[in-house]
Amino acid sequence: MAKLKITLKKSINKAVESQAATVKALGLGKIGTSVEHNDNPQIRGMIRKVSHLVCVEEI
Repeated sequence: MAKLKITLKKSINKAVESQAATVKALGLGKIGTSVEHNDNPQIRGMIRKVSHLVCVEEI
C-alpha cells in the first residue's frame, strides 16, 4: 500500500475552525512538521479539505 508524506506549510491561525481541526486530526501541529499516512480515501479527503495548507508527497 502506498504511503503519503504530509507536511504543514502554512499556519492554521486564520484557517476556518473545521480546517484547523482537520490539520490536527492528520497529526500536524507546527509549521514544517511531517507525518506519514497510508494512502486511502479518508486521508485523501482530509488532504483535499486543507490542500492550501499542506504539501503532499508519495513515498
